[in-house]
Amino acid sequence: MKNRSGDEYGGQDGQGPMGAGPMGASPTRISSPELRFEAWRALTWTVVVGLVVLAIYISQSLLVIFGAMVFAALVDGGARLLGRWLSIGRGWRIAIVLLGATAFLVWLAFFAGSQISQQAAAFPSIVETQASRIFAWMREQGFEISMDTVQSMATQAASGFGTVTSALTGLLGGLTTLLLIVIIGIYVVIEPRLYERGVAWMLPSARRDQFYNTASRMGYTMRRLLFGRLVGMVFEGIFTYIMLLGYGLVTGDQIPMAALLAILTGLLAFIPNIGAIISGVLMVLVGFSGGAQMGIYTIVVYLAVQNIDGYLVIPLIARKTVDLAPALVLGMQLIMGILFGILGLFLADPLLAMIKVMLEERAKAKDEEDANEIDRQARDAGDTHRLEGDPA
Repeated sequence: MKNRSGDEYGGQDGQGPMGAGPMGASPTRISSPELRFEAWRALTWTVVVGLVVLAIYISQSLLVIFGAMVFAALVDGGARLLGRWLSIGRGWRIAIVLLGATAFLVWLAFFAGSQISQQAAAFPSIVETQASRIFAWMREQGFEISMDTVQSMATQAASGFGTVTSALTGLLGGLTTLLLIVIIGIYVVIEPRLYERGVAWMLPSARRDQFYNTASRMGYTMRRLLFGRLVGMVFEGIFTYIMLLGYGLVTGDQIPMAALLAILTGLLAFIPNIGAIISGVLMVLVGFSGGAQMGIYTIVVYLAVQNIDGYLVIPLIARKTVDLAPALVLGMQLIMGILFGILGLFLADPLLAMIKVMLEERAKAKDEEDANEIDRQARDAGDTHRLEGDPA
């Protein structure tokens, strides 16, 4: 039989079944307020540690999501740039950017793909031959170095795009990760406010304005950073191809794999510091395969490209974006490269920039809180002084 409260046992709140009497206090209750406080604090720290462990466990998946955010910022920046000349809806501008990128990749695959694929097939053998010559010369000078050891280290450094695609290895795993980044990025760039409001909804009301300001600053910084990277990539790729092609037009002796070297130089320009070193080494190795004169010319081309890009192009575009110390960037690239492989190396610079923006915005908010507290204390002191001086 149910009572008025709907309890089929007939008991009231805090009581047992009808006729059984009061239930009494819970045996798990902590009577001491100090112990209750310590218990809640221990529970809080346990939850925090658990979240940290979970973040470490799924860190590679989180890095893929961050890569999608970077891709979304790149597409959004292109759409905003088109908005300066085309007075059409944002959705149409996003579609134009995506179609343009797809058209470029299709052209690269079908029209330039045959030449580049042939060059790419011969590229590893040329690099290995030149590296073997260098190592042989080093062994003659007394250095103990093995080609197998170097190949093993290179394979380990370039391995893996993360456990998110661990079931798929090699090229298929990398393409799957790239596809995930693109799909998630497209969803985010289509409705960015939806996800921004979702994150803000989980924050306390007093912190939401600060979150919106930080997110806006992060988006602006990311767009400027990626725009500078993209311009640098295009410049380095085109300038490298023209310079390498010009050597053949002047001397009649073509530099091998000029198109492939230009594409690799442009792509590796996305990775500051390390990318320039890798592309330069590859260019010089291929250059010396055609003789000392060609090798010296590739060194000149590499120095010209890096100096013009580093001292003219990038400073004019992104000098006000993010001021990151080179040693800090290199350290971040080292850590991310060891932990996450190639994907971590590509995303180290954007991630470091976002961390810096977040810390700057938090420091600014704390400065404002301190200033407001000083003003409040000054007002309270002034009110107290007026009350003490009031004859009434």
